[in-house]
Amino acid sequence: MLDDAHVLVTGGAGLVGSHLTARLLADGATVRVADDCSTGDPARVPDDATFHEVDVRDPAAVAAVLTEEVDVVFHLAAYTDTNYEHDRELFEANTAMTHTILERARAVDVDGVAFTSSSTVYGEAPRPTPEDHAPLEPISIYGSSKLADEALCSTYAHSYGVQSWVFRFANIVGPGQRGNVIPDFIEKLAADPTELEILGDGHQEKSYMHVTDCVDAMCHVVEHATDPLNVYNLGTRTTTSVTDIADIVSEEVGVDPAYTYTGGDRGWTGDVPRMRLSIEKLAALGWEPSTESDAAVRRSARQLVEEIVG
Repeated sequence: MLDDAHVLVTGGAGLVGSHLTARLLADGATVRVADDCSTGDPARVPDDATFHEVDVRDPAAVAAVLTEEVDVVFHLAAYTDTNYEHDRELFEANTAMTHTILERARAVDVDGVAFTSSSTVYGEAPRPTPEDHAPLEPISIYGSSKLADEALCSTYAHSYGVQSWVFRFANIVGPGQRGNVIPDFIEKLAADPTELEILGDGHQEKSYMHVTDCVDAMCHVVEHATDPLNVYNLGTRTTTSVTDIADIVSEEVGVDPAYTYTGGDRGWTGDVPRMRLSIEKLAALGWEPSTESDAAVRRSARQLVEEIVG
């Protein structure tokens, strides 16, 4: 399905989007990338892709790149900061982007839309959390926006014939990433190798997935899941604590700092301190991660140390 498809990737200048674009091109797809470059870097976009600087909230701008030629859309563009201070702006921007993509996909009759959601839609749920867990009770505006986006995907799948694949991501890590705990620790240690401040109490524990596994799983699901609406968790079977991440990063940087903690059971308001997704549904579809959480963190840390420290 994807090997000869015309694909639009929104948010394709970001971490996952740029890796996904490279993967799709390697598989033989023709790829257009749309990104407003507010956080993405167009230098990340592979040369063989066609890049368009686009505000995905703008129906006219989306219409110019989402044409009748496009077979499949991977919609990754979003405000992704779970601690973003302008709640209404984040919520309205994310839902506007998703509605614009789905409405245009309906108009030009694309084969399907793959949407990147988040584990934050579950809130503080029992672990491991399966896709059919209910009720969904997000505790951040970001999680609320992703849940609203999922509802839009459901509506367009069931009422308007736009097949959808919804991916609830664990924490995705990899080269080129900034604003995440791993590069944050590396930057802090590069500035002061003797001490490292850790938000919360260090016991926060989540599943980390390397970006190469993430894009491989996405492509597998799009190729093999055939329902009108297909919802899949993407993650690993294991977790890594924040203190363990600090240990791994310190080892990769080659320092032995003293840790200080800001205190509390979470790093910020809306932070889910413990998260592990069930991936049994994904496994039943024939896909397993090649790297578990600790190894994904270490691989990412090694790659980012080379980028940031040299």
